[in-house]
Amino acid sequence: MTAPDVVELRCAGRTVASYTTRPGLSARHSPRPYLHPVTTPAGVPVSELMPADHPHHLGVSVAVPDAAGHNFWGGRTFVRGRGPTELANHGTQRHEGFARLAPDGFTELLSWTAAGAVVLREERVLGVRALSATAWALDLRFALTDASGTGLSIGSPATNGRPGAAYGGFFWRAPKEAATPAVFGAAGDGEAAVHARRGDWVALAGEGWTLVFAGADEETRRDPWFVRAAEYPGVGSSLAHDRRLDVPAGGTVVRRVVTVVADGRLDRAAAAALVREAVAS
Repeated sequence: MTAPDVVELRCAGRTVASYTTRPGLSARHSPRPYLHPVTTPAGVPVSELMPADHPHHLGVSVAVPDAAGHNFWGGRTFVRGRGPTELANHGTQRHEGFARLAPDGFTELLSWTAAGAVVLREERVLGVRALSATAWALDLRFALTDASGTGLSIGSPATNGRPGAAYGGFFWRAPKEAATPAVFGAAGDGEAAVHARRGDWVALAGEGWTLVFAGADEETRRDPWFVRAAEYPGVGSSLAHDRRLDVPAGGTVVRRVVTVVADGRLDRAAAAALVREAVAS
């Protein structure tokens, strides 16, 4: 099934997100499909594309900085003993087509290619649904399958020697505003309380919006959260937190993250209630 390069996702009668399947980006950005713009029901933007502080942050995407040594995140690669280093090791996520496409979601097939070969194949399932007049949920499931035939491992800057930088997997870059966004979750309040910790959910709240992220299955809930607020606003999962994630020959890694996108600044009780509804539905 073919489709245009940009797919509009609709919820409760309005467009809440645009999904770009074939971005025209340089290799250094590790080109990949992404969601942007994403908005609340009232139209408040809650995603950011190629910000000046991190031009390789592409809205909402699935990205890993080290898959068998290939950079599918973008930007520099953290090298043990050298630090962030510019390398010609960037990969590309190629949109191969949609197995299903509807206004409220899709099933997409992708190939992760680097150095002229397919490293991973992915099935990505994405759906949107209304929770209330002021909140909706984005449900994103990805399944990464080894395509090398020999197996591979996924790493992060943390596993390569940079403490606290275990990013890689699902990642949502939010808009940078004048004030630092509030961060809270099941583990407590503040960036330090939720970053690099496991928790059923974590929330990021800015000017007129709140995002609440939750692991929707047991495997995803085992991954610690990667959270930034003071430096820039972003939340993601950590596929490789304290050790590399091995994918055996022909094996598959599956993760599912559900995100509540809400108007206003939710308190802890409201965030917890909405995320419970989003994950259960």
